[in-house]
Amino acid sequence: MSDAQLVQGNEACARGALAAGCRFYGGYPITPSSEIAEHMVRLLPGVDGVFVQMEDEIASLAAVIGASLAGSKAMTATSGPGFSLMQEHIGFATMAEVPCVVVDVMRGGPSTGLPTSPSQGDVMQARWGTHGDHPAIVLAPSSVGEVFDLTIRAFNLAERLRTPVIIIYDEIIGHTRESVVLSESMEVESRPSPNGDPATFWPKLASADGVPPLPAFGDGYRFHVTGLTHDERGFPTTDADLAGALITRIHRKVEVHAEEIIEVETFMLDDADIAIFAYGIVGRAAREAVQRARAAGVKAGLIRPITLWPFPSSSVAEVAEQVDTLIVSEMNLGQLIGEVERAAAGRVDVVGHLRADGEPITPTELLDVVMFHGGGQQ
Repeated sequence: MSDAQLVQGNEACARGALAAGCRFYGGYPITPSSEIAEHMVRLLPGVDGVFVQMEDEIASLAAVIGASLAGSKAMTATSGPGFSLMQEHIGFATMAEVPCVVVDVMRGGPSTGLPTSPSQGDVMQARWGTHGDHPAIVLAPSSVGEVFDLTIRAFNLAERLRTPVIIIYDEIIGHTRESVVLSESMEVESRPSPNGDPATFWPKLASADGVPPLPAFGDGYRFHVTGLTHDERGFPTTDADLAGALITRIHRKVEVHAEEIIEVETFMLDDADIAIFAYGIVGRAAREAVQRARAAGVKAGLIRPITLWPFPSSSVAEVAEQVDTLIVSEMNLGQLIGEVERAAAGRVDVVGHLRADGEPITPTELLDVVMFHGGGQQ
């Protein structure tokens, strides 16, 4: 894989999963993510992996959780309506601390909506779709090459922290073909395993970093898996102190690693007076708009979150201290703009450029917004 190849975004996701060590895929076809399943069904047998098409998205993630507990790195992929159906099991995997990767290739909604059109309407669902207090790790690639890299990174984070990780991108990225070099040299991580006496093993006794070791079923370690609040032995409890300690630990194991989880790209921000906050495919349009604005004499810049959750609040705050106007552009009616406003904390004017009609936001649109707010109305 040292030479450039013409690769589709969804294909890059499947290939990244295999490179990360994924050996189980449970899924159900849904536009515009179906190519991921199509590639996985062809690729997995060649590495002694298993592909199962389940009866629906609920069962798909259930199968993934089971495969992960049996010791396999496991993944599923879906789109909006299927992602909604998976939310209960995302919560279960969070509470039971089962590493897995869920890919959501976004399309227009609500409901059946616009199945073949792009959207960024699942951003808040990715954070708060399942009930209760829980952390979330959500990665948002903006190119085919980044899909490959972030799929590997998603597996690494899932394994390291024993938690579900969500990769979220839209139909355009999923179906775009680009000439890319897919790296074979990325580090691949595996979950922490116990090395003590099985007779004294407590499955939820965490190490200093808050992550308990995870044996595979059949390894000789006895452990109980439940979505109920539980003690360090893994057994259900309603004791308030134990329940509170569990939920706090599940949060903190992500929070204490936030600096290594959060990734943000900035472009031409050093002397910028106006900045665009955009992610995914809109981040690419924003980059082009910034270059055109610079050519017209306007000092524009870009902040593109690659990690959507945990939200990069400190990075947004730094930009808000510097620029006069912060444009938030999303293919929805405003899902992250509230988070930007919270992080900016009144330091800067926050302006929304939002679209939810199934059409992509273009560089020309964004350039017009930048010129209106930063360079005089054209």
